Amino acid sequence: MQGVGFRPFVYRIARRQNLAGWVLNDTLGVLIEVEGDRGDVSMFLDVLEQDAPPLARIESVETQDLPLGGEEGFRILKSATCEGKEPVIPPDIATCEDCLREIFDPADRRFGYAFTNCTNCGPRYTIVKDTPYDRPRTSMSVFKMCKLCQKEYDSPEDRRFHAQPNACAACGPSLTLTDSRRTAVACDDPLRKTIELLKSGAVVAIKGLGGFHLACDATSDAAVGRLRKRKKRPYKPFAVMSQDTGSVSQYAYVSDLEREVLESYASPIVLLRKFSKAPPFKAGIISDLVAPNISDLGVMLPYTPLHHLLVRNNFLALVMTSGNLTDEPTIAANEVAFEKLSHIADNFLIHNREILIQNDDSIVKVIASEPVVMRRARGYVLEPLKLPGVGRDVPDILAVGAEEKGTVCFLKRGRAFMSQHLGDLKNRESILSFEKTATHIRRLLKVKPRIVAHDLHPMYSSTRYALRQSGAATIAVQHHYAHIAACLAENGVSKKVIGVSFDGVGLGTDDRTWGGEFFTADLTGFQRVGHLKYAYLPGGDAAAKEPYRMAISYLQAAFGKEAETPAHRLLKGIEKEKIDFVIRMIEKQINSPLTSSTGRLFDAAAALVGQCQINTYEGQAPMELESLVWSGRRHEQSYPYRIGNENDMMVVDVSPMIRRIVQDVGNGKTKPYVACKFHNTVAKYALEVCERIKKSRGLSSVALSGGVFQNKYLTERLVSLLEGKGFHVYKHKVVPPNDGSISLGQAAVAAYHHMKSGR
Repeated sequence: MQGVGFRPFVYRIARRQNLAGWVLNDTLGVLIEVEGDRGDVSMFLDVLEQDAPPLARIESVETQDLPLGGEEGFRILKSATCEGKEPVIPPDIATCEDCLREIFDPADRRFGYAFTNCTNCGPRYTIVKDTPYDRPRTSMSVFKMCKLCQKEYDSPEDRRFHAQPNACAACGPSLTLTDSRRTAVACDDPLRKTIELLKSGAVVAIKGLGGFHLACDATSDAAVGRLRKRKKRPYKPFAVMSQDTGSVSQYAYVSDLEREVLESYASPIVLLRKFSKAPPFKAGIISDLVAPNISDLGVMLPYTPLHHLLVRNNFLALVMTSGNLTDEPTIAANEVAFEKLSHIADNFLIHNREILIQNDDSIVKVIASEPVVMRRARGYVLEPLKLPGVGRDVPDILAVGAEEKGTVCFLKRGRAFMSQHLGDLKNRESILSFEKTATHIRRLLKVKPRIVAHDLHPMYSSTRYALRQSGAATIAVQHHYAHIAACLAENGVSKKVIGVSFDGVGLGTDDRTWGGEFFTADLTGFQRVGHLKYAYLPGGDAAAKEPYRMAISYLQAAFGKEAETPAHRLLKGIEKEKIDFVIRMIEKQINSPLTSSTGRLFDAAAALVGQCQINTYEGQAPMELESLVWSGRRHEQSYPYRIGNENDMMVVDVSPMIRRIVQDVGNGKTKPYVACKFHNTVAKYALEVCERIKKSRGLSSVALSGGVFQNKYLTERLVSLLEGKGFHVYKHKVVPPNDGSISLGQAAVAAYHHMKSGR
């Protein structure tokens, strides 16, 4: 990769070992020639692999003995410009320890400087206009380095050698504090004044590395409540930022692995279990309004000097939520922030370094003892992924993902480059951001797609974008198969497996809405061998926003004409007229398509137990249902179900479970008890279907994918059951189980389709 400091690293260790020679970047990687004592050369090779810079990724080291060339000294040569060279831009990286020491050292010339960086940290992806990656092609081009910064930049012995964003207070970006009307606030230190405002309860829009955050004191009910009211976000959880893991451990459980992820160079938001109100843990440290009705709390550590200077010794935690309007992309430009956030923020802390492409915070959750990326963005993009069995001769491919949690993926010379999370493509701003990002990455990677892969759904914005691409063949990939393909691709698996795809909704090959699927699949194709029994989706998309609709649908499937009684008894928060209206819709099959969606089954269960009958944000009902499990005592019990056979396909009928849920709720069983029993049932029937497939098809490996597998309890339960029966389980780790991985799966399928068909 460019910009990771590998060549100066090689230079320094070669000089240290008294070796002569040179280093350069060439078409396939880094080319090094060294000559000297054999022992020194051997030690050089050891250090090369063991102590590489934190951003470097060494796939292999190949060595060849050469005749002595009589080199004197060691040099960094100009990089080769061979045709076919693969430009790769490293991700935006959290502040390194060396830079951190400088900004808090009163004797250092970068003391208190909010834009300090070096070769090992700082902005990359968000400031690059084009490749090759050098300063004139970044948004730092407008800042001319002072003599001291230029000297650092020019010296291979300095850790800022060719650090393109290199700057200091004398020559680099600067901060400005304004009020909501864009008037500058008179103060000696904008950062110190911002801290005072936040402590007084203000909401401040803060321009960071990849966009704006809306910040307030996370310990203040008044401040958090004010932000919720202004942002019209009554329940959706906010992320918080604390100065270190010691602070985080005052309000959330932090395992060693979670601590490692929090402190990693990617510095993502990590979903941690909140402390309960029960002794011995202190209640009320973080406002309950930060993440109401949810067991997890999204936590991140400071990842820029600005954040470190803001938080350290000033706040236990700050709310740091994306600076945007509902369902729109994170705002990156100052003018747009003033236009759209002035009714939310009391003040704006801005800077004059342009963010060329927005890049939201990544989200990670530890599931089954492994970190799983839930939202892939800052810290991970544009790190490439190698696809199994895909050679460098496969033509360039563009995959455009799905409608929700949008991403694009480019395949170039056997490597997949996924974009950052782009949100749901349901409004003009999101679609424009999607198209801008696709164009931006295409320019950076110098790709010319000959194949464009897209979803089956003809009305998705991403599909329409794909079909507008001239000069390229198109391939449609079924949504849930793309999920399984993504899981196989990231795990480097090309063999046939059992695919379990539990998701919200996606168009199936029978023109029905799928989401609870069992496949046999590899990267060349799939066969659907089982699914959750179809249920009516009353109101179509409205059912995802109003879980009580799916509760009524499943009640009708379980009780028939007698469904009205349990519907009125259990759905107490819904008006009788609305319940009766939905019942009539289903009976007359008006705007009530069929679905096998597992996500909608979770919605129904959350509504039936009385936890969430109207969603105020996407996924609220399933998230709150899982939180119930963690709030109570976990147990092993499950509900009955049936597995039938329709058209040579296994069909899971959960009507027996629905009837027993109604009975348990009526008998006063607690919400956590019923929620746990429900989750256990889903895991149990998934295991049974997999066992039947194993018996009939001889497959013993299972790939799990789909948004439902963001659920920690269900995933860990199912993995435990499967492994207990001898299955090998593949899960997501570096790309999300949700629709954020769809573009990767589409790209992998398109590549294998080309290799098989030649087109």
